[in-house]
Amino acid sequence: MAKSAIKKSALRVSENGLEKKTSSKRLEVLKTYKIYIGGQFPRTESGRYYTPVNKAGEKLANVCLSSRKDFRDAVVAARGAFGGWSGRAAFNRGQILYRMAEMLEGRKEQFISELLRQDSTKAAAQKELNLAIDRLIYYAGWCDKFQQLFSAVNPVASSHFNFSVPEPMGVVAIVAPQGDGLLGLVSAIAPVIAGGNTCVVLASETKPLCSVTFAEVLNSSDLPGGVVNILTGKPAELISGMVNHMDVNATIYCENNSSVKASIREQSAVNLKRIYFYDHLNWQKDEGQSPYLIMDTQEIKTTWHPIENIAGAGGSY
Repeated sequence: MAKSAIKKSALRVSENGLEKKTSSKRLEVLKTYKIYIGGQFPRTESGRYYTPVNKAGEKLANVCLSSRKDFRDAVVAARGAFGGWSGRAAFNRGQILYRMAEMLEGRKEQFISELLRQDSTKAAAQKELNLAIDRLIYYAGWCDKFQQLFSAVNPVASSHFNFSVPEPMGVVAIVAPQGDGLLGLVSAIAPVIAGGNTCVVLASETKPLCSVTFAEVLNSSDLPGGVVNILTGKPAELISGMVNHMDVNATIYCENNSSVKASIREQSAVNLKRIYFYDHLNWQKDEGQSPYLIMDTQEIKTTWHPIENIAGAGGSY
């Protein structure tokens, strides 16, 4: 038989024997997005994960399904970081928030890509990212100024100076806006940490990609571990634990679910936890940023300092 009459086989020999010819289409490696606790990127202790999809049915990633144990671990990390973060110079906190904006700016393409995969348009993704960067810079500027605006020397009818100054509450639990992937998350976190608090944030369940990538930005921005802790998963599983935890000083809920809001009010009454509902805010407008949002998670401390009455007050030397 002539050589030209011999057909080349479609099979090839491998270590395992005869196999069909491999497909030329590459199998994409689906990224696993971890949670962020205490400056580290652990997997959830429950071992669970979920795979969100976009409107086109495309699988976005393998995302950790956080448990209540993960939340408790995050609160421990946040409480441990509170003393050092609240004790820092306000100017230094501002420097770190500005550094976060710089790092976010340097990773624009990655964030835009993730926003596009989460059903955003190119123009909307660019606008959301630019607003998130600008919002960090806005709060960086307020770090060493809001105390002057909201402090007071109070008139009293005794021989004292009476001062009122804002001080951070402590650990704040945040349920981030579920409808966007980045801007709402940044807008909820920035005023809390600008005022010297630490926080545990539950990111969007359906659009979690930017939240974990933002954790990578935080990790490279000189922000001490534990100041911001980011969890992914289902709000329905975690909200009750967030509100009931006795070492959480305040809860911020950014959605407009009336039954959940009623449950938060009821459960917060047991431990006198501060609660704030940001469902009315449009994060893309000016109302999404304000020094009053910093003050939501501040307590006012009043100090009395005795002084001597002199001159016109009837005193003498």
